[in-house]
Amino acid sequence: MQKYLLVIDRISTFVGKTFSWLIVSLTLLITYEVFSRYALNTPHPYAFDGMLQMYGTLFMMAGAYTLSRNGHVRGDVLYGFFPPRAQAGLDLTLYFVFFLPGVVALCWAGYNFAGDSWRILERSSITAEGPPLYPFKTVIPVAGAFMLVQGIVEIIRCVICLKDGKWPPRQKDVEEVDVEELKEKMHVKDEDIEKLDAIMIAREKDRK
Repeated sequence: MQKYLLVIDRISTFVGKTFSWLIVSLTLLITYEVFSRYALNTPHPYAFDGMLQMYGTLFMMAGAYTLSRNGHVRGDVLYGFFPPRAQAGLDLTLYFVFFLPGVVALCWAGYNFAGDSWRILERSSITAEGPPLYPFKTVIPVAGAFMLVQGIVEIIRCVICLKDGKWPPRQKDVEEVDVEELKEKMHVKDEDIEKLDAIMIAREKDRK
């Protein structure tokens, strides 16, 4: 079972990281538009639509990846103090009460939404002859489907935790640096850092 859960994690990770490259495209588009608008005085009417669609696609398609990393926002003030079984029980309840109904509704409504857009070959009305919207609206049910599959994986993890009393492992990924853990690995103490700071300050004063 664990092998299959990690396979879904890897798929969500691949999708999320692939669409994360839209950040680069979005940055380049914004930079080019600012230069074109203020330096060349030639703004492009499609730029605003392009920015919205890139950001919206990135936001939606990264949802399953964020869920696989357990990275969505939650109130950790009390949750972090709960034992694993209590955490799993709370998560499982919230998945059934809020997550599943919400994501299923997103998939269903998004499918109809995208279908209507394709039937009329909808285009943006923000600017004259705006870019097509139907490919962008197709992202809604697709992102919802990825979220639903990853959510089922998380529900299974909750059940495993309730049974075993500990959370099953997740796929390793880039994590934020834990400063205290890093200092422990490098055998560095706060006193050493303070001494080094004092030395650097003294050297700076001598240079002046």
